Amino acid sequence: MKRNISQEIEPLKALQEFTSARIAIGRVGTSIPLKQSLDFKLAHAHARDAVYSELDSEHLTAAFKQFDLPVLHLHSQVTARRQYLQRPDMGRKLNEASLTLLEDYFVYTDIAIIIADGLSATAVNENTTGLLKELIPLLSASGFKFAPISLVEQGRVAIGDDIGYNLNAKLSLVLIGERPGLSSADSLGAYLTYNPKPGLTDETRNCVSNIRPKGLTYKKAAKKIFYLISEAFKRKLSGVDLKDNDGLIES
Repeated sequence: MKRNISQEIEPLKALQEFTSARIAIGRVGTSIPLKQSLDFKLAHAHARDAVYSELDSEHLTAAFKQFDLPVLHLHSQVTARRQYLQRPDMGRKLNEASLTLLEDYFVYTDIAIIIADGLSATAVNENTTGLLKELIPLLSASGFKFAPISLVEQGRVAIGDDIGYNLNAKLSLVLIGERPGLSSADSLGAYLTYNPKPGLTDETRNCVSNIRPKGLTYKKAAKKIFYLISEAFKRKLSGVDLKDNDGLIES
């Protein structure tokens, strides 16, 4: 007996409660329904918009006053968004003016918090303050000392190595807009590196991903980041040798 379309998708509908992925959307002949097709195109447009969004530096700077830390406005070697997308290497390094600015803040400290637009400034604008409200009190209560917050335009993850090294910090924490997906154009990523310095590669970092209200919540993300930072200082390393064992029961 031939099954109709509703019979085919019905068993999957219950899963829609747990994910924003496109499942159980149905079909019309060999194609997807018109509404779902238009939703897909709209999501694609939102993703493209996120890639070309800009940091709201004024709003972020005002919001960060509550943390009682200086805010440094820095810039990568990139001069235009098209160049950022075509030359990832230039987004990983600071320009000369930014390097000069950091010379005045070369004081031995524990953690350098770096906030960069990445591939979605929208994610940074919407989620960074909420995450830091949860995270900074946890770190402060454990006695960690902070370098000034760095707000970076046209930056990629590895720019945290340049900044952490030039701020003489033991650890860099980069909060950056992640590559937007078709269901999450506002996803924030956190990358931490112990003993940051120019020339490091991705295996030296730990990542906490999909930080946003509809993904990993600020409170849960802050708890996970705090655990990883605490372990990084305890073991004096980060990256592939630092595992997220939080909550695991030893046998």
